[in-house]
Amino acid sequence: MKLIGVLSDTHSTLDQKALDHLGDCDEIWHAGDVGSEIVLDLLQEICPVKAVYGNIDGTRIRSILPESQVFQTEGKKVLILHIAGYPGKYNTRARKLIAKHRPDIFVCGHSHILKVIYDKVNEHLHINPGAAGNSGFHRLKTLVRFKIDGERIYDMEIVEMKR
Repeated sequence: MKLIGVLSDTHSTLDQKALDHLGDCDEIWHAGDVGSEIVLDLLQEICPVKAVYGNIDGTRIRSILPESQVFQTEGKKVLILHIAGYPGKYNTRARKLIAKHRPDIFVCGHSHILKVIYDKVNEHLHINPGAAGNSGFHRLKTLVRFKIDGERIYDMEIVEMKR
C-alpha cells in the first residue's frame, strides 16, 4: 500500500500547509508548472517525486524534468502530462499518449481547476489536482491524496488551503 500525494501548478511557491499534508506520503506526483528547483528539493526531502515540466517552467526545470512520465506503482500504470484537457476534451498530445500507454491513472494540471473523474472511454482515473501555488485565478490552493493497494485506489482526499 502506498499513500500518494498529487499536486500541480506550484509556480515556485509551496507553503508549509501543503508540505504538512504531503509529509506522510510514500510518493509525490507533480503535474507541472513547478517554477523552481526549491519546490522540487522540498518535495524530495519528503519522499520520491515523479514530476513533469509545465509551460511556465524555464530551461533549468526542463533540463531536469521530462514533458511526460509513464511509470508503474502498486501494479497501476500512471501517465503524467501538464497540459491535457479533460475526458472527452483531451488535446492531441494527451490523446496520443493515452492511446499509446493505456494508463490506469492519468494526471495533468495547467487549468488550476481540481477535477477527479473516471474516464469510461479510456478506462482510467483522470486526476487534475488544481493549483497548489499562489499564482493564478484560483481562490483555494488544492492538492489530492489517495491510497493505492494493488488493484484498489481508495481514501481519495481533496485538500483545500487558503491562499
